[in-house]
Amino acid sequence: MKTLAVGDLKTHFSEVLDEVKQGEEFVVCYGRKKEKVAVLIPYEKYQKKPVKLGVLEGIATYKIHDDFDMTDEELIGE
Repeated sequence: MKTLAVGDLKTHFSEVLDEVKQGEEFVVCYGRKKEKVAVLIPYEKYQKKPVKLGVLEGIATYKIHDDFDMTDEELIGE
């Protein structure tokens, strides 16, 4: 994952998007302290993928409500 200042992102926006389309990820930093404010990732990685139920796949189902406040990683223990 590459780190990029906002000014560099503005200057090289098209090139950065081309790299993101090829699978590269970028952390965008802002200000004098280089505070990390965003991550650019390929859209395919952003889309949510269904969580497999393991041995219960095809037998049980689940539904996660919109107000459930836990990341996928926390839920499955990664």
